[in-house]
Amino acid sequence: MAQQGASTRPDALTVLNLLVTEAPVAHIESLLAEAVRQGARESERAALERAVRIGLDICAQRGARQQREARLSALLSAAQDLLVPTSLDGVLQVATRRARLLLGADMAYVSFPGPDPGMAHIRASDGHTSTLNVGLRLRGDVGLGHSAVNNLAPAWTPDYLDDDRFRHDEDIDEVVRAETLRSVMAVPLSRGSQPFGALYIADRNVRHYTPEEIATASLLGELVGLAAGQTEVLEESRAALRALEREHQRTTETLRELAEHRRAHHELLEHALTEDELQPLAELIGQHLDGPLRIHAADGSVLAAVGHLPDTDAAAAETQAAKQPVHTADGLWAVQATAGGEVLGSVVARPGAAADGHGEELLGIAAQAVAVQLLRTGDPAAVRGRSHDELLEDLLSGTQRPPQQLQERARRLGVDLSLPHLVVVLRPEARAAGRARALVTGLAQRRNGLWAMHNGDVVLLLPGTAPGATARAVLGELAPQLGEPVTVAGAGPVSDAPSVYHCYQEALRCLDSMTALEITGRSASPGELGFLGLLLADTRDVPSFVESVIGPVLDYDKQRFTDLVRTLDAYFETGGSPTRAAQKLHVHPNTVARRLERIGELLGPAWQDPAQALEVQLALRLARVREIITRDGVPL
Repeated sequence: MAQQGASTRPDALTVLNLLVTEAPVAHIESLLAEAVRQGARESERAALERAVRIGLDICAQRGARQQREARLSALLSAAQDLLVPTSLDGVLQVATRRARLLLGADMAYVSFPGPDPGMAHIRASDGHTSTLNVGLRLRGDVGLGHSAVNNLAPAWTPDYLDDDRFRHDEDIDEVVRAETLRSVMAVPLSRGSQPFGALYIADRNVRHYTPEEIATASLLGELVGLAAGQTEVLEESRAALRALEREHQRTTETLRELAEHRRAHHELLEHALTEDELQPLAELIGQHLDGPLRIHAADGSVLAAVGHLPDTDAAAAETQAAKQPVHTADGLWAVQATAGGEVLGSVVARPGAAADGHGEELLGIAAQAVAVQLLRTGDPAAVRGRSHDELLEDLLSGTQRPPQQLQERARRLGVDLSLPHLVVVLRPEARAAGRARALVTGLAQRRNGLWAMHNGDVVLLLPGTAPGATARAVLGELAPQLGEPVTVAGAGPVSDAPSVYHCYQEALRCLDSMTALEITGRSASPGELGFLGLLLADTRDVPSFVESVIGPVLDYDKQRFTDLVRTLDAYFETGGSPTRAAQKLHVHPNTVARRLERIGELLGPAWQDPAQALEVQLALRLARVREIITRDGVPL
């Protein structure tokens, strides 16, 4: 029995077995107590004590080796992470996070010298902080960071506020107190031998950093410096590449512009040397300038035009007075067309987006081409020898001449009848007729239109799509200058020569109706006269009338699957009584009230006024009849 007990007592072999199995240190430490408990002899206890001491030393060395391996592995991982960011801020953010995790610290941050001498600012931070935020400015010529940067070696303290080995600053000490920091280590960051900042590692407990920890932090600082240097080189390379790309783009754009100018110069001059008409040249210039233009003769009259421009007489006169290209306040460019010092005319244009930034150069090329053609074709007066009055008279009289011939005559006068045009008829008082004729001449020219006296009325053919608005604009421009009442009616738009006659007849009927109704001194269009306009119109456009009066209600019903149209019908059929309308529809009166409110929002607050209510009822009936006829296969 005694031998069996002795064989189970701990001895040196037991220590070896525990070391081999990497048992916890506590198991080795408990062997002496176990041997005493089992009654080991003095010599056995002494031998066991030596073995335990050696075993504990081995455990400590093994633990230290594992820590070194872990730190080296963490450093390797940190080095890999530091290679990923492509910006300096990204590198510093990785550095602070890795430093804090590597040393098991509470926080880490990086400071850089600021633009002001002797000052530094926090560039990156990691860990829970309340005051050490990015952008915080502190003195840079005191403290641990100053020592580390100056000596290019780590500087540390186990308890910052109680350490007098370095210069303190009250602002920095206040930040340390606010963060409740105790131990702090500062590691210099440098590119080669040039320091550019400091990496700080801090704890909220007193801590004596070991040589291994200091060496690890120092090595991390070197890695950060290398990564920062690499990032700086990358950023410089990217900046240089961007500069080269911008320069390449500018060069490419310049070459493209030169090629475009050369092509424009060739096309315009070739056209000027081979064609006799100025209008086709104006259209070609308009394509290059991507905008409207007018070509003026030396006396200011318009020789050709493309698109619509405001009054260009002032711009043409200004460029002839200045003898150089002129940029007016309303965005027009004007340039002289000269040859041998003689001013033959001018070109006034508003270059579009396609010519943005180069309109002046293109306009100069255009002026050269215009000068060449004017020289070649002789007197500018012969170029413009067409009568605006004769053309409009032919259009208003319904002449049987081929439409293509009328279109060509209009084109030569700078009017494109394939674009939407309006007919505006003016009926001034007899004593103001002469002044009206004088005023509409300039108005038609400014609006790139035609005018004529026809059957005692002044008739204008103007570009546009809104007859009512155009009639009001004409009235607003002429009435103050005439000083006498003038009644104006507009109709259209139309987009071909034969339709001008019918459009004129529609405008004339509208004007006659206004006169009969004693609506003088005002302006209107058939569409603005409600159902009367429907009767006056040259074509009975029932769908347009219905759409203009109750279109919003029809659209609302179609989109929302509601019954607003039925409610309107019932409301008018019951004499405007919401209660009886509700009975007819078999719904609650509140439902009808809500529907009527919605109708008011769609048609406007005046929809129940007698005049508008009449139009609404007529539109409802027309819509209902149209639906029935269309459903039966007979379009209305």
